[in-house]
Amino acid sequence: MADSVEQSRLITPTAQPGPNHRFLRAFDHNHPTSDSDSDDNFNSTDTTSYDSATSSISDSESCISGNMAPCSTAAASNQSPCFGNGLIRLREGDKSLDFIERQFMAGLGRLGEKITVTAIHKNGYSAAMSQARERAFQIYMRATEKKLAGNANVKYAWYAASKEDIPKILSYGFGYSGSVAGDGLYGSGIHLSPDNHPLESVKLAPVDGEGLRHLLLCRIILGKQEEVRPGSNQYHPSSDEFDSGVDSLDCPMKYIVWGTHMNTHVLPEYVLSFRAPCCLRGFDDMESVMRKPTSPWIPFPMLISELSKILPAPIIGSISKYHRDYKDKKISRQELVRKVRQLTGDRLLIAVIKSFRTKLSSSSRKQASSTGRMQRRFDGCD
Repeated sequence: MADSVEQSRLITPTAQPGPNHRFLRAFDHNHPTSDSDSDDNFNSTDTTSYDSATSSISDSESCISGNMAPCSTAAASNQSPCFGNGLIRLREGDKSLDFIERQFMAGLGRLGEKITVTAIHKNGYSAAMSQARERAFQIYMRATEKKLAGNANVKYAWYAASKEDIPKILSYGFGYSGSVAGDGLYGSGIHLSPDNHPLESVKLAPVDGEGLRHLLLCRIILGKQEEVRPGSNQYHPSSDEFDSGVDSLDCPMKYIVWGTHMNTHVLPEYVLSFRAPCCLRGFDDMESVMRKPTSPWIPFPMLISELSKILPAPIIGSISKYHRDYKDKKISRQELVRKVRQLTGDRLLIAVIKSFRTKLSSSSRKQASSTGRMQRRFDGCD
């Protein structure tokens, strides 16, 4: 998202200065939107703003709230897995726990109905190597800030990992087994999901012996991003100008941190454990439900036709191109919506949708009335 759109502001009005205050401010807070590649409609809810809010992160951000319990006290329950490695379980009432859980569930939309968060642990950085990695992260963050005139583009993102892998990642870093994580579709590196769109990481999270899945919530230094196309074999920045990769510059759903940067630009801070359906079929079923518009909508071809009566030809040409790119699966539906909103403005879109729905309702009433008169004629009543 463009820097001009991002505003530095307090996310939650209830947040008060304290150990978790900077964490709450730093978290990106975006409104979730469904991303259904088979949905060729524009919903009125697509005009809801999902601009993010970011702020800088200070060196003292990793302090621990007093509202935490050592992992050993959480091990008594099967619902609260113990990972060791200095992880500290957040207790009920902790602002970080409440905020992370809300952010996670909001990013899942209706899928959240099938998911239960069972525990959230914070990295206490108690081991010497963990402290060294945290210091290294701060050094690289400051170096990136200097390189980019003050904006290191630090975000929070989700990373799927098994219960067995999490302690190893915390102890030895990413790539301890000699390979780096990622589906390979967007090059070789650490692939993470934006904090407001955790679904892809949820799907990738392995199920442990107790039926739980786990995600690492990491701070990542994105710096200047470059777009990585599907099928890329890239494994490092294409030049010194760039620091990380994304699947889309306009509406990223995947952050790519290259193997050369994975243990300096990614800092695991929390582990979220949750229970979800045992198979992904449940997710797919819910996604099918999300594809069905529940708010006023208009088919994209009809939207383009209506807009062509109002907007200049070059703008209509751009909208048509983005729609073709979407149909060819070159861009996501969410990115298509973003582009259309940028080109037209929300007021015009809402007006066109309302006009279309009004005409549709009027046409339906006329058709029903005509059908009724014809039926009465056949019945000899007219």
